[in-house]
Amino acid sequence: MAIPFSADEVFEMAEQIERNGAKFYRTAAEKYPDIAPLFLDLARMEDEHQKTFAALRVELSGAELDTPVYDPDGEVQMYLRVMADGNVFDLKTDPAQQLAETKTPEDVLKMAMRAERDSIAFYVGLKESVSQKAGKDKVQAIIKEEVGHMAILNEKLQALK
Repeated sequence: MAIPFSADEVFEMAEQIERNGAKFYRTAAEKYPDIAPLFLDLARMEDEHQKTFAALRVELSGAELDTPVYDPDGEVQMYLRVMADGNVFDLKTDPAQQLAETKTPEDVLKMAMRAERDSIAFYVGLKESVSQKAGKDKVQAIIKEEVGHMAILNEKLQALK
């Protein structure tokens, strides 16, 4: 049986994903100055996403704060739990530590693409669990931007080959 998340908890996880992403990109910019402008732009975008999720949390009414997200079959809850428990990405790991494993700009771009892919997967699950009132359209807009990040990263990766 899945432990249900409230909308507040899910948005809090989303905020942490975005904070981690911004920190990752800023650290990548320091480590790889040749492509720092790209990483700094992505960090700013992640900052904006974090602010969007924070604003969505503030807009939640009292009942929405603690009410589990709508998921009659428990499938979305199980999916979000797998994601949040570190089986896909670990919200508690310092993203900068991950960069120690990279040796080339190509390595960091591939790592960033995996992180963006995992974020998209989480947000697709998130979108399925929030109502229109709770910000479903804003989550969809962030998914679209994250897909754009993937395209930007892939374009840069192809240019480096």
